[in-house]
Amino acid sequence: MSESKETAKVGLGGELIGLLKSNIRDYVMYIALVVIFVIFGFTTNGLFLSPRNLSDLVNQAGYVAVIAIGMTVILIIKHIDLSVGYVAGFLGAVAAILMKNGVPSWGAIPIVLVCGILVGIYQGTLVAKVGVPAFVVTLAGMFIFRGLLSLTTAGTGTIIIKDKGYKAISNDFIPDLLPLAGNIHTLTLIIGILAILLLIYSQVKARNNLRKYNFEVSSMPIMIGKIVFLSVIIMYIMWTLAGYKGIPWTAVIVAIVLLIYNFILNKTRLGRYVYGIGGNAEAAELSGVNVQKITMFAFCSVSMLSALGGILYSSRLASATPTAGTGFELDAIASSYIGGVSVNGGIGRVTNTIVGAFVIMSLTNGMNLMGIDISYQYIVKGVIFILAVAFDIITRNKRK
Repeated sequence: MSESKETAKVGLGGELIGLLKSNIRDYVMYIALVVIFVIFGFTTNGLFLSPRNLSDLVNQAGYVAVIAIGMTVILIIKHIDLSVGYVAGFLGAVAAILMKNGVPSWGAIPIVLVCGILVGIYQGTLVAKVGVPAFVVTLAGMFIFRGLLSLTTAGTGTIIIKDKGYKAISNDFIPDLLPLAGNIHTLTLIIGILAILLLIYSQVKARNNLRKYNFEVSSMPIMIGKIVFLSVIIMYIMWTLAGYKGIPWTAVIVAIVLLIYNFILNKTRLGRYVYGIGGNAEAAELSGVNVQKITMFAFCSVSMLSALGGILYSSRLASATPTAGTGFELDAIASSYIGGVSVNGGIGRVTNTIVGAFVIMSLTNGMNLMGIDISYQYIVKGVIFILAVAFDIITRNKRK
């Protein structure tokens, strides 16, 4: 009996090691995020893990996360958009000007999002139909929109936003149903429980689908361990947020965008076309895929989400500034690659990109709390970025 138990333990351990090796690229970002939280939690004497700071971290990461989702789509089809930072900064300023001139927030936001789509049409047309390389088009766009941002804010420097509804987007929280003792946010806990139930359902459904088509699946103990691990993380975050003011509206917006694009990429023909073009554009075109239309979709998506990122950023600051957008594109690109997007295209998940965004912004937040000079912060983020890309190349070459 003891020998069979020992054999089972060895088998389970061997399966766990094999699972980690075969999916290391997908798991490493989660491991990195946990390590970052532990290190900064210790070095800041718990300040990093405090409810208020975690809530601030969600708001800080929001604008990067939505831009990174759009960047993921662009990178999957082997293009890039370097203009997203100043597109976000400029369109955030456009929103501020509209509201300053009497346009309510519910009118300014759709206008800005449409402007983002128009930017995507302009840049996508040059890339998909004219044939100008995306790097050149979006680098030019970076200069153009940086100049437009400077012109827009030239008179006043900083445009103050007074619209309360607009400021609430990145500064307020979802309302509660019935606060528990100690002002615990009940709705946040309910959402956390629902998220865990959805996680269990999705994992079981995915396992059953694999078994239905006779694909190899992990053992039940491994699946249960994975669910328990992720559930603990979800409930820790939700309990922490519930102890402050609940879930920020920024998190709700990011979640909605994430769900939409995750559905598009994984459940629709359009998503299959995106991955197909990234894998082999010529073969996809010969198969009847309209590469130009898919490329236009990708550029419109990233520009529209950049506009949304600009809205979140200007809402959080309650102002539009001449420096808004600086470095946004770097954080978005780094988030995508840290999240597992392949440098060769054709591979990437928006869910993992969100984790990559939190890795980048957690580094920034933690180092700020520690008082580390901005120069060293750039060096650290640069090292993390190159390590992520190098790790991606090494692991994918080994699989070949």
